[in-house]
Amino acid sequence: MLLSSSDIFTRLTYLSFTLIMTEPLRLSKRMSELGLCSRREADEWIARGWVRVDGNIVSELGSKVLPHQHITVERQAVADQAKRVTILINKPMGYVSGQAEDGYQPAFVLVNAESRWSEDKSPTQFQTSQLKSLVPAGRLDIDSVGLLVLTQDGRIAKQLIGENTSIEKEYLVRVKYTKPGKLPEADLKRLNHGLSLDGKKLLPAKVRWQNDDQLSFTLREGKKRQIRRMCEAVGLKVLGLKRVRIGHIALGDLPTGQWRFLAENERF
Repeated sequence: MLLSSSDIFTRLTYLSFTLIMTEPLRLSKRMSELGLCSRREADEWIARGWVRVDGNIVSELGSKVLPHQHITVERQAVADQAKRVTILINKPMGYVSGQAEDGYQPAFVLVNAESRWSEDKSPTQFQTSQLKSLVPAGRLDIDSVGLLVLTQDGRIAKQLIGENTSIEKEYLVRVKYTKPGKLPEADLKRLNHGLSLDGKKLLPAKVRWQNDDQLSFTLREGKKRQIRRMCEAVGLKVLGLKRVRIGHIALGDLPTGQWRFLAENERF
């Protein structure tokens, strides 16, 4: 029996989908997809013999699994993950988010016992070992201030900066209009939805006036210097930029240059 072109397309699509579903994946990638940990953490656990696939310990880095295979981790991995901390810091101007560059220090150098916020209610005790593998979960430019997340927990890093993240980030932005008069309402609407950067349309944002010279930006993406470039596109010059919220976590009264632990009951 001859097949119609639509039947052939349907069968080819099914075969392609089946191949994708049965294609082996790196074990570390699969663990990250399942939300067990980050890829880096997965590699550490695999090397230590803390990962089982269908009940069998797998300790060889680069091992692959099929999507249907059952992955579990040993109690040591769970305990190791529970000890990992997440720190919220009010980054001052003049510090970079990640590695030192151009003579500027990274924000994590501000994390020490003396700079911990006195009103931090977390029972977690600060230890210098917590600085190991502490990485920024998102950027904050050197000339921007406010809420920066530093974490040892790969799950949180993926939640905040992973490809499919949709967590809102809110900023207060002091601006000056570089043209005569005031910013037209049409350009404010473009800031909310209608701009493109690097040839790609931006996701819808929430942009509104707070007062005569300050805007509130709420974004669900974080392209490099995105807010400054958005403002430039409509004739606004950014005079100051402060991140005040990431998801459900607000900067609040955390003083500049000080930090606190993310509490166990807090979620982004």
